[in-house]
Order: sequence, then C-alpha cells, then structure tokens
Amino acid sequence: MVAEDQKDLEAERPAGSERTGETGAAVGLEDELAKAKVMAAENWDRFLRTRAEFENFQKRAQRDLAASIRRGKKEMYLKILDVVDNLDRALAAWRKEAAAGGAAEDPHLAGIEIIRRQLLAALSADGVIPIEAIGAEFDPVLHDAVTAWEKEGIDRETVTDEIQRGYTYEGEVLRPARVRVAKPAS
Repeated sequence: MVAEDQKDLEAERPAGSERTGETGAAVGLEDELAKAKVMAAENWDRFLRTRAEFENFQKRAQRDLAASIRRGKKEMYLKILDVVDNLDRALAAWRKEAAAGGAAEDPHLAGIEIIRRQLLAALSADGVIPIEAIGAEFDPVLHDAVTAWEKEGIDRETVTDEIQRGYTYEGEVLRPARVRVAKPAS
C-alpha cells in the first residue's frame, strides 16, 4: 500500500519538477539572503549616522550648558562686585571720618576689611581677578576712559586714577576699569 501511495504522488507531480523545486527554493533563499544583507547594511548605516548625530547632540548640549552656567556666573559676579564697590565706599568714608575725628583705629573697621578680603579671595579662587590699572598703559579692552587730560613728559596714554575697579573672569573682561587717562601733550 505504501508503494501505491508513492506512485500516486509521483504521478501527480509534473515531470522535472523535482529538480526545479529544489533550485527555485535555493534561488529564492539566496535572493532573500541578498535582500536581508542589503537591509542589514542600510540599517547599520542608519544606526551609525544616528549614533553620530546623538553624540554631536550631546556635545552641543554640554557646550550650551557650560555657556549658560558661565553666563549665569558672570551675572552673579557682577552683582557681587557691586556689593564690593559699596563696601569699599563705606570703608573709605569710615576711614575718612575716623581720620578727621582723630580717633584710633576702629576694631569694627578692621573686621569689615577682613570680610572684604575674604570675599575677594573667594572670587579670586573662582577666577575673578582685579585689573591693575593705575600706572598701566591705557588699553580700551581693559579700561573705560571717563576723562582724559594732557600731561607733559609722557609718551603714551597712561591710566592715572581708577574710579571703579575692573575685573576679569577666566581671562575675559568681566567689567572694564573706569579710569582717568593722561595723554601726551601735543
């Protein structure tokens, strides 16, 4: 009975289809494999591009964050420097009053000067450095000239007085020094 069933199956199959079916299946699998390889290569390329874009995004986000933090710090330092300026004015007035009254050195004054030095040391540790102006050659990047006057015996524009101290932050001008400048006589 098994032999008869096998003969029936062979009779139903068209002649030569045994070889064609195997070859067709192999060709179909090879085509599918080639398509899968092309798709895999495209997906790999997409993956690499996406990864590169993401890395660029991360770098850009880090730069933007660092710039934002730096801007915020600069704004805060400028506000603190206004407080330092007012503290300097108060100390100068206090010293002037003490000198006019012939009073001895006030211990409160010494304490406030210590606090001022600590504040400036903290700013300095974070990169805020005062600009040394008096006696320096005038530099429009570092100095903001409020007034200028002619002086004999000098050959270059020189800062003579400092009205408001200037500061740099990590090598960049945070606030220029407001100064009076002596110019060579014409």
